[in-house]
Amino acid sequence: MPAEPLKSSRKTCVQPAVSFLQDAASELLYPILPIFLTVVLGAPPAVVGAIEGLAEGAASITKVAAGRLADRFDRRPLIGVGYGLAAVGKLLIALATVWPLVLLARVTDRLGKGMRGAPRDALLVEGVPKGRRGRVFGLHRAADTAGAVVGPLVGLVLYEALDHRLRPLFWVAVIPAVASVALVAAVRDPRGGGTGNSPTRSARTPWRSLPRPYWRVLGVLFAFSLVNFPDALLLLRAHDLGLSTAGVVGAYAVYNLVYAALSYPAGALSDRLSRPSVFAAGLVFFAIGYLGLGLIHVPWLVFVVLPLYGGFAACTDGVGKAWISTLVPDHQQGTAQGLFQGATGAAVLLAGVWAGLAWGTDGHLPLLISGGIALALAGVLPAVARGRTAPL
Repeated sequence: MPAEPLKSSRKTCVQPAVSFLQDAASELLYPILPIFLTVVLGAPPAVVGAIEGLAEGAASITKVAAGRLADRFDRRPLIGVGYGLAAVGKLLIALATVWPLVLLARVTDRLGKGMRGAPRDALLVEGVPKGRRGRVFGLHRAADTAGAVVGPLVGLVLYEALDHRLRPLFWVAVIPAVASVALVAAVRDPRGGGTGNSPTRSARTPWRSLPRPYWRVLGVLFAFSLVNFPDALLLLRAHDLGLSTAGVVGAYAVYNLVYAALSYPAGALSDRLSRPSVFAAGLVFFAIGYLGLGLIHVPWLVFVVLPLYGGFAACTDGVGKAWISTLVPDHQQGTAQGLFQGATGAAVLLAGVWAGLAWGTDGHLPLLISGGIALALAGVLPAVARGRTAPL
């Protein structure tokens, strides 16, 4: 019996460390990539949107496929390939001299994210009681997002130290990305080796076999994701309000700091209360963030609104995955997580399209629309979920 907690503890510690390194690399690049594309490579703004759209679309499709594979085969190779592709994507960005190579790099990077997400999350909950999964995902999100704090801050310091040159930052980002791939070797899959003959593995899981409560929750979260457009547009709004490039990066780092700090407490709270209630609280934070950004007119208020918006991510990201994990049996975790992450990712992509078309001169209209819808959904979510989910 003592061996199981030891395995679980090692798994729970190593995977957040892997995610920390990869996210530090990714978020070092994220706030400055649009500037690199438009200023250094001369791409029009439309190309920036197209690159992100294609990259996220590729990730959404890959998440669904990787989730199904994770229920049938060893998960560690899938996770390793995912982190490896992400590292290759960052290397390609460092080498890019024309924007089509950045397109290839971003698609490669996001394919890696799609490949690793569902297998990693299925492995995280392996052998973990349902009543503790909020803590597990909360710890993972906290470590992952801590990388999103460190990455932008390192990028900001280097940006100033290197006389506002962007390309050296991309080479720096390759280092933690490669380190995360090496650390995957320390991850262990309790199911061991083989090609799917283990009794703990399943044959291919038909989607129709997923429980009805899963589909109800997926439908609600998919609907919300249709008004949850990419954070790049929020950063664009911050810039439009008058923040400098350094100011935007700083505000983004503060947002991630709040997100990281609250992720574990929110996950632990969802283990004690109900996940729908904690998720609904996250939607209130979302509404405050979106409505606030839509209504403010002075730049310094971004540093008030974005940290509050960090409460949304903390109360929904890991909590949503934990909620989904309790609705299906263990042998369907990969398929369930992959479909959930792929579907909501596709919805976020659609949200980015309609929000971009409705953006106008300052983006306040789509922000107000999304904030109002989220606030209404927060009021009905616990009632919609009550009595329709598996015991938490």
